[in-house]
Amino acid sequence: MKGALEDLVKRVVDGLGYKFWAFEHISQSRVPTLKVYIDNLERSISVEDCANVSRQLGSVLDVEGTFVNEYTLEVSSPGLNRRLFTRAHFEEFEGETIKVVLLKSYEGRKKYAGLLVGLEGDEVVLQTGHEEQILFPLEHIDRANLVVNV
Repeated sequence: MKGALEDLVKRVVDGLGYKFWAFEHISQSRVPTLKVYIDNLERSISVEDCANVSRQLGSVLDVEGTFVNEYTLEVSSPGLNRRLFTRAHFEEFEGETIKVVLLKSYEGRKKYAGLLVGLEGDEVVLQTGHEEQILFPLEHIDRANLVVNV
């Protein structure tokens, strides 16, 4: 279902002229939540943009019968400290500072921050000190976010 749902969401978002950033389908509670992140290459995302996508996407999801029961739809911008979900996101923000939370500890820690050097195969290269670089397999990363200092 996730692949088909992602394709549907992406089609709607792209069709409305926005850039699909990512989505999360959270079903931990009685009412599942679909969080959709949209972006725009020319300008910031407004509340009206989110409302427009929410209305259109909600209508399509209801017509398609994607969710049999009640669900919550949240549409937002990825924000300045945007979460990196995909390989393409890591490639796009090479050279930026990021925070990484791992699924399991590495050298006694789960949280790291540093310069995103890039990718080597399926591993993220993070520079945490002057010369120190650590490689984390993409599948071991629980969360990664940009660190923006304004």
